[in-house]
This record gives sequence, C-alpha cells and structure tokens, in this order.
Amino acid sequence: MLVAYSTSCAVGSRSDGDYASIIDNLRKTGAVVEPGGEVAPDFLSAKRRVISVNDSNVQVWEYDDAAAADAEAAFISPDGFSVRYENTAKLVEWIAPPHFYKAGKLIVLYVGESEAVTAVLERVLGPQFAGQ
Repeated sequence: MLVAYSTSCAVGSRSDGDYASIIDNLRKTGAVVEPGGEVAPDFLSAKRRVISVNDSNVQVWEYDDAAAADAEAAFISPDGFSVRYENTAKLVEWIAPPHFYKAGKLIVLYVGESEAVTAVLERVLGPQFAGQ
C-alpha cells in the first residue's frame, strides 16, 4: 500500500508580500480576482483596498514595510473582534466570522464563511493570525 502525503505552502513570498503580488498569487491558484479601488482607512491606519476573490469582498491594508504591518497586527485580538491601541479599544461587530491574514507588508481580512475563499487565502498568505 502506498500512501502519499502532501503539505501546502504559501504561493507568495511572505517576506515581500505587497498588493500586486497578492493579486498575482491569488490568480495563480485559479481564484477569480478583481482588484477594487482604495477606500477610506478605518480601524487600521494603512491604505486600504477592497478586492473581490471568487465573488467575495476581501480587504487589503498595505503598509510601508513588514515591520509596520507586524506592529499593527499585534493590536488585533486573537478572535478578531477588537483592536486595542495604547489607551483605546475598538470593538467590531462583523456580519460573519472574520479571518485576518498577514504576509509581508499586508494585512488581509475576509469576513465570511466560504471555505473556498479561506482556503485560497491561506494557500497564498499562510494561516490566519486572528479571527474565527
């Protein structure tokens, strides 16, 4: 009996993740990706864009460098329902489970229950660092 094992790894480089590379790497997985426009910052400080991944909205924050993204990712609670800064906390009520990913200078958020979307995001970005 022959048993084959496989391990999945991120398609993109986690050390230099940027907006253009996430689009390319998601498409390389076969996902249908439509870049969206820039939207106003909200609870995170970086420039934010919304993209469509397999007809689901995904938010992408791009920082100047990975260290800035790492620093801000540390403020997000493990369950993804609050962001805590030095003296304040913002609670967020999502319409579905949040899924936060981090790669290079990006923080990526998908709010939803599509296993197809979370699987492709995890393949490209690695496991989520916060959320459900």
